Order: sequence, then structure tokens, then C-alpha cells
Amino acid sequence: MQCVSHTERDRDAINRAIFLVVMGVSGTGKSTLGIALSNTLKLPFIDGDDLHPPSNIAKMSRGEALTDGDRRPWLYRIRQTAVKHILDQLGAPVSTDFEPGDKPETKGAMSDKFEEEGMPEEWRRPGVIVACSALKKTYRDVLRGLTRSSTSNTSPCEDPSPELDAVAAVPTTLFVFLKGSKEVLMDRMQKREGHFMKAQMLESQLNTLESPEDEPGVITVSIESSTEEQMQHVLRAIHL
Repeated sequence: MQCVSHTERDRDAINRAIFLVVMGVSGTGKSTLGIALSNTLKLPFIDGDDLHPPSNIAKMSRGEALTDGDRRPWLYRIRQTAVKHILDQLGAPVSTDFEPGDKPETKGAMSDKFEEEGMPEEWRRPGVIVACSALKKTYRDVLRGLTRSSTSNTSPCEDPSPELDAVAAVPTTLFVFLKGSKEVLMDRMQKREGHFMKAQMLESQLNTLESPEDEPGVITVSIESSTEEQMQHVLRAIHL
């Protein structure tokens, strides 16, 4: 009997999952909003900055802007990490096939967790929340799973391992665009301590930014709104 890959079996569940990217230039409050959404939706939060390779962090610490070549492997890594989190929640064993009709064990136990937390039924979906600048449309297309890595002929991800072929089923990928004026952003960045991103790099980021507002699946919120107001706006947009 022909085996069916677990990722194919879970295609519908993966399509229902949400990959929420909180985006914008440095100083917009991506991590703050991402963590707030994570706490409310009971979904894991990943700070994209934590996935930068040391070479990228070293460049930014010296005040040097990253090139597209610097960013591309980082963006693929973010998407890989997000998909792996989603597969983990679905209980998908890595690189494992099974006979049709078999039911794999679920280690994510998402439904039990939602019941314990008393979450509304319409909010109960697997997913992950990521903070990532995602300044250009080409960057966002990598995160959407629309761009293939030059190292892979079979998967939109840099790593062509079988468990990531599920990305072909593409979780619902939404972007939350934190929008604000240069003056407000500069004031915020000048007050930040201990962060590798230098305030003088804001000009470079703003020049690089390609507004996503005319793209599908984008929710725009003002950085001058409170975190609670931002979060409620996002939740309404997701669940309407």
C-alpha cells in the first residue's frame, strides 16, 4: 500500500494555521505587540532578530546596513522556524510516513490547551507569531513561501527536508504593519539602550521600506496607538 506523507495528510490543518508577521522598521514596537498577541492567542512568539547569524549582528552593531544577500538566508530561516513550530503543534513527526487511516499521536495538544484557557472557538487555531522588519516585498514573499531558495529545487524553504514540504500548503500568512512618522521613530530609537540597531540606521531602513499597504493580507496599525489598541485592531481584522 502506498504511504502518504504526514505533511500531505495535515494539509488542511496547515492551511488553517496562522503565520502572523509583525513588521516595520526598528523602533516601531514589533516585539511588544508580538508578545501581547502571543499571550492573547496562546501562540508561540519568535523575535526574528534572534535568528540573525552572528555576521549580520556584527554588521548592524558597526552601523552597517545589511544587503539583500545578508537578509535572504535569515528570512528563509525565519520561515523554516515558523513552519516547524506549526508542525510541532499539529503533532507532525519529522520525516515520517504512515499508512492511510493511521492517526499519528498529537504532541501539540492544541485543543486541550485552548479548552483550558477558555479561548473562543473561532480563535482556536495553530500558528506562530514572528517579529521581523520585512522591509521589502521580496522579503515578504520569502516569508509567504512564494520564493524558492537557490539551494533547493523542491521546497520554497532553504532546507528541502520532507517536513518542510508542508510549506506548499502555506499557512495563512498575514502581516501586521506598524506604521509611524520618522520623528516619532527617531525619538524612540534614541532612548533605546543595549540594542544592536543604531539610531542612525533608521534613515537607511526608511529608505529601504516598501510599504505593504497595497498587498493582500496586511493589517496596518499606528505606532502611536497603545499596545492594547493595536492588539484589538489586529484581533478584529483576523477574526472578522
